[in-house]
Amino acid sequence: MNTTVTEIVRHHLDGSHLSEKQYSDVEKQDYYNRFKELLKRENAVLVAHYYTHPDVQALAEETGGCVSDSLEMARFGKEHPATTTIVAGVKFMGETAKILSPEKRVLMPTLEATCSLDLGCPADEFSAFCDQHPDREVVVYANTSAAVKARADWVVTSSIALELVQHLSDQGKKIIWAPDKHLGEYVQRETGGDVLLWDSACIVHEEFKAKGVTDLRAAYPDAAVLVHPESPNSVVQIADVVGSTTQIINAAVEMPNDTFIVATDKGIFYKLKQLAPEKTFLEAPTAGNGATCRSCAHCPWMAMNELESLVNVFNAKDNEIFVDETLGAKAMVPLNRMLDFAKQLKG
Repeated sequence: MNTTVTEIVRHHLDGSHLSEKQYSDVEKQDYYNRFKELLKRENAVLVAHYYTHPDVQALAEETGGCVSDSLEMARFGKEHPATTTIVAGVKFMGETAKILSPEKRVLMPTLEATCSLDLGCPADEFSAFCDQHPDREVVVYANTSAAVKARADWVVTSSIALELVQHLSDQGKKIIWAPDKHLGEYVQRETGGDVLLWDSACIVHEEFKAKGVTDLRAAYPDAAVLVHPESPNSVVQIADVVGSTTQIINAAVEMPNDTFIVATDKGIFYKLKQLAPEKTFLEAPTAGNGATCRSCAHCPWMAMNELESLVNVFNAKDNEIFVDETLGAKAMVPLNRMLDFAKQLKG
C-alpha cells in the first residue's frame, strides 16, 4: 500500500464513529419491529454480509432477506421481487448490487462504510498501471469500485479466483491482479501463473499472526485452522483449509473437528454458530509483533451498519447508491464473465 493510501486509510479509521453500538433487548426488538414495517411499506429487502453485526444478520434472515458474501448479496437482490434493495455491508457491495440491478433503488445505512481494498486501488492510478502493461489480462477482486471493475477484463470472488486464474494461465495469458496482494500471492503460488500484483491489503486479514495461530493451536491440538486467503502467506501456510467466507463456513460444518481457529472477520461467527452450534470457534489472534490492532478481526466499516441507521435508511438524504449508466454497463461485462464462468464450474 503506498503512503497516500495508507494515510487515507488511517484518516478513515480515526474517530469513535467506527465502534459498534450496543443495544438492550428492548431497544433491539423495537428497531426490529419498526424496520419490518418499513420494509413492507417501501417494498424493500435487506441483504447483509457475513461480516456485519449478528443483530443485522438476524434481522436480514427474519425479514426474508439474505446473509451471504458480496456477490450473492447482489444476485439475491437482483432476483428478489422487491423494488428496493438495502445493502448492509460496504460501499462496493452496494455498487455491485446497483450494477446488477440498475432499475432498482439501492440504499445503504451509510455511504461512509468503505473498504481498505477499495481505498487502496484508486481507479485513475489503477487504469494508468494497466495501460503500462497492455499485454496482460486484467483481473480484479470484487472488493473494488465500479470504476475499477469497468477497467477490468474479469471480476472474481475469492471462491473462484484459483480456478479462473488457472483457466487464463492455461491459455497462456499473463495477468494483472488487483487489489489484494495476499490473495494475489496465494493465487500466484497455487496456479504458477504469470501474475503482476497491485499492492494493497485488507486491514482485517493482514492483522493475523502466524505465531499467534501456532500458539493457539498448541493449546487446542485438535482444532482445525480455517483461513481466508486475504491473510498473509505465513498464516495461509499453517491452515487446514484456505477459502472464501462461504467455503470456510462449509468446511466448519462438514469437517469432523469439534474446534476451529478462524482467521477472518469475526462477524462470520454468527453463521458458524448457527450452522454448527455444537462446535467451538476461536478467533485467530491479531496481537503480537507488528500488530497495530486497527481492526482486531473485525472490519471497522462493517461496524457502521447499525440497527439505528437501518431504521433511518429511508429518511437519510445521502445514502442511495448511484452508478453512472455507461460505467455500470462497462462494469457489467467482466461481472457477467465471472457469473458465466461460475456457472460453468458448477455445471
